[in-house]
Amino acid sequence: MAVEHPVTAPSGDQTRIHNIGYRTYDGPRLGRSYATRSLYSQSLRGAYGLGRSVKSKVLPMLLFVVMCVPAAIMVAVAVATKANDLPVDYTRYAIIMQAVISLYVASQAPQSVSRDLRFKTVPLYFSRPIETSDYVRAKYAALASAMFILTAAPLIVLYVGALLAKLDFADQTKGFGQGLVSVALLSLLFAGIGLVIASVTPRRGFGIAAVIAVLTISYGAVSTVQAIADAQGSSSAVPWIGLFSPVTLIDGLQSAFLGASSAFPGAVAPSSGEGVVYVLAVLGLIAGSYGLLMRRYKKVGL
Repeated sequence: MAVEHPVTAPSGDQTRIHNIGYRTYDGPRLGRSYATRSLYSQSLRGAYGLGRSVKSKVLPMLLFVVMCVPAAIMVAVAVATKANDLPVDYTRYAIIMQAVISLYVASQAPQSVSRDLRFKTVPLYFSRPIETSDYVRAKYAALASAMFILTAAPLIVLYVGALLAKLDFADQTKGFGQGLVSVALLSLLFAGIGLVIASVTPRRGFGIAAVIAVLTISYGAVSTVQAIADAQGSSSAVPWIGLFSPVTLIDGLQSAFLGASSAFPGAVAPSSGEGVVYVLAVLGLIAGSYGLLMRRYKKVGL
């Protein structure tokens, strides 16, 4: 509370000196960890438009619904027809819905970081108490968590529906667990790539276009080359070509180690040795994305 102490000025002199008695803050200081958690929470909420305008909620919520509706339909069909299994494996669902996932990360990665760059608020974050590593971890974890919610929700719908349809509990639980591991890796990989691309430009529109281009063009090009190789009898080259696209990386990894059926041309799946290369490639891209973000934001904070 400010206390004003006017000092009497000489006659005819209108000058006044005010002693503003500001009090120091003696309360608790929550520190870096609290600030980082707050940034993570706000970024995660922002990925679904929570706490923002109605317009900001439309696209992420619509994409969430689009992800879940096909799963609900599959469950309804399985229950109505008393099927012995679900129409789609848990590990296959995200690959089928990859266009929706790519659109989501393309729209939310720039929303998460491009606005801070555009309005030059990043140096304010880094002033105190948040540091570069805190900012990068919070943003990366928030987008990866948002994507995991997007991709895991339909798997939960499938799993609950399978149990309601009285399908084999052990088989469904195993498939559900494999599906969660797959979408967790997909979320980390896509979030990292999306944030790296979005952090390059403060323009959200450019970031959206760039993320869509990288994810869709790489998948289209790799799938085309794989189809050509398979048609020409070079099936052994198909798994190696799959290393050059984020979507096919996840597909190959889960085909090698998570019991998924391969979506590669000719249903060619990577061997165990090739699968190890896929795991290293996925983990390397995740670590590389984090490293590039750290390097980028050390420069931004100057």
